[in-house]
Amino acid sequence: MKPAKNYAILIDNKSQTQDLVFDLLKGVASHGFEIFKTKKGLLFSRSEIERFMDEEERHDTKIITAAASQSLKSMSSGEQKKALLGYLLKQHPDFIVLVNPYDNLDVDTQAYLKEKLPSISKSTSLIQVVSRLDDILSVTTDFFKLEKSQLRPYSNAETFWKENTRQTNHFKEDLPPPLEPIIVRGDELVNFKNVSVSFDGRQVLNKISWTIKKGDFWQLIGPNGSGKTTMLSLITGDSHKGYGQDLTLFGQKKGSGESVWDLKEKIGYFTPAMTDKFNGYHTLENMVISGIYDSIGLYKKASDQARGLAAKWIKLLRLEDKKNKQFLNLTTGEKRLVMTARAMIKHPPLLILDEPTAGLDDENAAFFVALVNKISAESDTAIVFVSHRKEIGLEPQFDYILEMNQTGSTGKTQPHGDI
Repeated sequence: MKPAKNYAILIDNKSQTQDLVFDLLKGVASHGFEIFKTKKGLLFSRSEIERFMDEEERHDTKIITAAASQSLKSMSSGEQKKALLGYLLKQHPDFIVLVNPYDNLDVDTQAYLKEKLPSISKSTSLIQVVSRLDDILSVTTDFFKLEKSQLRPYSNAETFWKENTRQTNHFKEDLPPPLEPIIVRGDELVNFKNVSVSFDGRQVLNKISWTIKKGDFWQLIGPNGSGKTTMLSLITGDSHKGYGQDLTLFGQKKGSGESVWDLKEKIGYFTPAMTDKFNGYHTLENMVISGIYDSIGLYKKASDQARGLAAKWIKLLRLEDKKNKQFLNLTTGEKRLVMTARAMIKHPPLLILDEPTAGLDDENAAFFVALVNKISAESDTAIVFVSHRKEIGLEPQFDYILEMNQTGSTGKTQPHGDI
């Protein structure tokens, strides 16, 4: 039996990926993929998981988790993707289209897929649609690149790899200072002491101790479902589980009279979900300025000083020619940069970046990582960077690692890079 061919399609944040995937699954022949015109194809992607979750909720029935006690929605990202893959394989497809299969997955689940997929590829063709070169499987036989809507084939692997390996970006301008500094007394910003959290009788965090000081650069690491989001919500004040705990935020014991707004003004926060759900009509410039006024979008007249500061950030991000462009019409990478500038424009004592590079292509991710490193090097802002992916070039000082146990996740601190 002739081995199945396997394909890699490299995309960037300007690629019209949805149209390509639709054509592949519907058998609309593209150059190099004519063989699949009459074949059965299925989709492995985050959007497919969300579709099944919606079906489960609408009809109160399990589809891809029929044999499991859990609903799809209650599973971690890793469990969801394993369940989806198992469901697809039971359908015996001729080919599977995988769209950024490793995004939002912990290291163990990534390792599971990287071992499982090559085995599947021996009998079922895999069409990988990926933003990152590191995600391309070694069993790949044919290489393409999607340039906007144009699918470009490569004659061989060597040409593909040589052309698409990029250099790290660098900045020429200094980090713009804030209009007014935010004063926090003492050196400690966040202090967890033996903090434990349970939900519906299930222990999630078990005696977590963690101290974040001014200027620290942390990477928060842990498997899907280990409690990273819970920890962030305790810091931002969005979770009521912090009450009654030995938790100190910006020098004030949790539950001692602080308000959520006291915390919010000291924290810059960005997660891609903020841009995914945003549908207001504001320019790039106004979105950056809005960080000064703690709004998402500008709803008041900005001062000349605010506009001047925003102009410096826009120049730093190399987006001067797009400052009057609608935020909604920016690329994914540009939106992430703008929202990070918005979060950082006041130089908050703490900047939280939750999976900020998920879904970015190599070029945009490298530029984003360079920006984060610059913020750390040129400001007193402490950074907590959450990511399942080991971003090349990221330079945190410390890792805080969550390890899952039956009695809840425990945590440990170690210098970044230590094994």
